[in-house]
Amino acid sequence: MPDTTGIYGERKDTLSASVFTAAGNGNFLSKGKDIRTEVITAAGLCKMACCNLAESFENSASVTVGYSDAVTGARQIRLLGQSGIYVQMLDENRPVMRGLSAPWGLNYVPSQWLESIQVAKGVTSVINGVESMTGQINMEHRKPTDEIPLFVQASVMNDTRSDLNLASSLQLDEMGKWSTVILAHADGNFMDMDHNGDGFLDDPRGGMLSLANRWLYYDPSGLQVRFGVRGIYDTRNGGQAASAAVNGTRWEAGVGNKSLDGYVKLGVPLNDDNSRNFAVVADFCYDKLDSRFGRSPYQADQSSAFVNLLYQDQQLENHHFTLGLSETLDLYNEKLVLVRPGIHSTISTEGPITLSDLGAFAEYTYHYEDMLSAIASLRGDWFYGYGVRLSPRLTLKWTPVEQLVFRANGGRGLRHSTPLIDNIGVLSTGKNIPIASHGLLLMHPLEDSWTYGGNVSWYLPFDESGKTCLSLDYFGTRFTEQMLVDYSAKTIDFYLLSSLPGGYSYTNNFQLDFSAEPFRGFTMTLTGRYTDARQTLISQSSDIKPMASRYKAVLNLQYATNLNKWIFDFTASLNGPVKVWDFMAADPMYKDGYTPAYPLLYAQVTKRFKGFDIYLGGENLTNFTQPNPIIGADNPWAETFDASCIWGPLLGIKVYAGVRVTIWKTEKI
Repeated sequence: MPDTTGIYGERKDTLSASVFTAAGNGNFLSKGKDIRTEVITAAGLCKMACCNLAESFENSASVTVGYSDAVTGARQIRLLGQSGIYVQMLDENRPVMRGLSAPWGLNYVPSQWLESIQVAKGVTSVINGVESMTGQINMEHRKPTDEIPLFVQASVMNDTRSDLNLASSLQLDEMGKWSTVILAHADGNFMDMDHNGDGFLDDPRGGMLSLANRWLYYDPSGLQVRFGVRGIYDTRNGGQAASAAVNGTRWEAGVGNKSLDGYVKLGVPLNDDNSRNFAVVADFCYDKLDSRFGRSPYQADQSSAFVNLLYQDQQLENHHFTLGLSETLDLYNEKLVLVRPGIHSTISTEGPITLSDLGAFAEYTYHYEDMLSAIASLRGDWFYGYGVRLSPRLTLKWTPVEQLVFRANGGRGLRHSTPLIDNIGVLSTGKNIPIASHGLLLMHPLEDSWTYGGNVSWYLPFDESGKTCLSLDYFGTRFTEQMLVDYSAKTIDFYLLSSLPGGYSYTNNFQLDFSAEPFRGFTMTLTGRYTDARQTLISQSSDIKPMASRYKAVLNLQYATNLNKWIFDFTASLNGPVKVWDFMAADPMYKDGYTPAYPLLYAQVTKRFKGFDIYLGGENLTNFTQPNPIIGADNPWAETFDASCIWGPLLGIKVYAGVRVTIWKTEKI
């Protein structure tokens, strides 16, 4: 069983060892994980531009990434047919990107800061809470113990978007007790781009600065202390170009984000072989948002603390136990002045809103050799204002023969809704939010779901590499309570699923993956996903969930010459139709109320030298963009204005070039 605290997962006996590299798939399904997990490696993060986490999933059909709206640059992911708010985001097993940081959090993680990403489907461990309602995405950052005193990456695109990353890992004493990694990032868009001529910028102008410092103290006794801090400053300005202003008044979307977070992780061995240990994980984050959407300002701040106390016992060979207590505390201040035609209303908290989750949990893991494993867990959480809720979860893995793996898991998920932040795109419209919905926007109701599913992976004996794999999985999610958002032509309503007699909200998700290495240096991956998402909404004539993709297929091909001196990458995806809101269906572009399917192509060539790489690539080579992404762009002050109904790419062909420079501590072999 992997160390779920992230305390004991890093080897300490390789500080002065030589470094070996080997060619491998950038994306693969982990054979050893108990839960169905897709791993995106450092090599996978280099396959395309991948300036940030939001752009790191183009080779994956499991995760779909799109824009929340056409003016702010906010990104959102979908997993198992549901919004990314139901995916628990982890930074080395610490919950992150919650609340105010969620809409832009994907943009705030530079991909070159990461060494891998793990995407787990379905409900996962209860150790970090029960917010993983459809899955979990864990990010592994560059480590203090990496033998890279300096890494520099820089890239530029044809639209002037530029990106710079620095990383430096340092070992501060000969014994290797103290080590640190410094991470720095800067990016920016410097030109107004309006390729479709609607008067609105295709991508907001502005930039971001980010700096992080992570430390590790390791004692030969097994005691480990990890701590770090990160600060972010981001400012973006989108909306109408100055030349498109009506009567000198410009509809502008301005977003300013400031964030500071820090963490401490302490691991204490309780016996000589570390089979019993105690761990403490503490995290604090402060986010401040200052934004304006047209004439409507929205200001908010969030202070969050997370503390996890864990005891792990692995003394018995086949039986592992984890017990713990945790507390998650969020303090929100929000103020929205909603200005619409003939309407001027203020939605504001009276002092901070407190969201508290105090939980106790137990997890038991049984392993029988490499054939069978079972993880049974139970967590009880006391939610402030909602009482105690129990969340059982079960994971099973069976490997009857080495080439065949069966997995199944299921359980309950719970999370506090943060309606305005979860649906930030509603502010990029001229639509009114009825008074009846105002109370819900500040209520933060508790959402409740059950997710279950399974996976079978067959490793075919077609080549000596063992990389030929066929995998099929199914996952379903059923909500018993959910915050629903319902669009009509001039209003956006919020209401709870429980308020609808006979209401329901569910998804069924099927996926097929095939990967192979037909000959040395050439790898291929083919993935297909189909999603059936249903939801009861008052204003919609059908229960098919609006703005949710029905299917996606991805083909990735990579060829690397001897010693990886040249690497060629090609990715093609086919993105299926989306059911649009009923008020959009009258547009002839949406035949039978659906968007058209569209292809996307990506290509990149990398030339590797000793100590540095240069690469050249292109994105969206089909040059497909969503026609008229902004409804009513000619009159942004009308009730019918809507920049939030995004289902396709907003930017056409992009060409980029970049360089990666690595200085190694020891000679690389």
